[in-house]
Amino acid sequence: MSDTKVTVLMPAWNAAEYIAEAISSVLVQTFTDFELLIVNDGSTDNTINEIQKFNDARIRIVEQPHHGIATALNKGLKEAKGKYIARFDADDICYPDRLKIQYEFMEANPDHVLVGSEAEYTTMDGEYIFTMKYPGYSDKDIRQLSSEVCPFSHVTVMYQKDKVIVAGGYNNYAHTFEDHLLWLKLINCGKVCNLSISLVQVRFNPASLTIDEKWRGKEFKKIKHGCIKKGFITPAESLRLQEIIKDQNADKIKKGAYHSLIAKKFLWDNYQPVKARESLREIINYYPIKPATYLLYFISFLPQNLISFLYNNILKRS
Repeated sequence: MSDTKVTVLMPAWNAAEYIAEAISSVLVQTFTDFELLIVNDGSTDNTINEIQKFNDARIRIVEQPHHGIATALNKGLKEAKGKYIARFDADDICYPDRLKIQYEFMEANPDHVLVGSEAEYTTMDGEYIFTMKYPGYSDKDIRQLSSEVCPFSHVTVMYQKDKVIVAGGYNNYAHTFEDHLLWLKLINCGKVCNLSISLVQVRFNPASLTIDEKWRGKEFKKIKHGCIKKGFITPAESLRLQEIIKDQNADKIKKGAYHSLIAKKFLWDNYQPVKARESLREIINYYPIKPATYLLYFISFLPQNLISFLYNNILKRS
């Protein structure tokens, strides 16, 4: 039986631009008893070459054809040697004490199966946008949330590997919300919580699956939220989600959705209307007749308190 304490599980697909910085942030952790398990999900760029530039015995590479993040994570769970899994993406950055803080918490609180943290989100160029805050931090508060509220940022969590395997791992059909369905099952296996400290820097970029959900369209949202509400997804529903994602796999759409997300965060979460308008102008360049963009552009000139009122009472629910 392995005595490795933590496996940092990093799926990677065409991540050559950012993965070196991500790996470096793991290797300089103040907690050192870990392995960095990178599941290369059929990358066609220089991802492997970037990984192989590092000469560190703690790095292990597992290869698979391109099947998506859920399949990569499930393969990683089977290969992982650690008692705990620290999730991490190939375009993000771990702060130096991330593993130490979460490992010590899990060891001191064996009744907890998962601990997350706050995260600082940045643009693709690393410019700070906002800090992720949660509607629930304690186990009690998280259990009182609606099932439709995702209680964790996936790349910030550390969890007990064995409990996640017992819970069934990641659902390969739940494209873009495989983590959310897992949390709904894992919460039945023990306590969970979020720490009120940022331990990870998360990078938004156009190639990411994390985009402004409204750009996915009404059908996508209806299927996704219906599946979350019932706790599972059918093969037919999964196929339809794949078709929608494939139809949206265009550079123009991905960049528009990226700038939409950035603009909203600079309005709702970190009031910087000038920066919001920069992104809104980018959207207008791609989609000059999109009415919602012009509405947000107008809203960006309103006082902060009025913008907050509109968001919390109207826009957030739409």
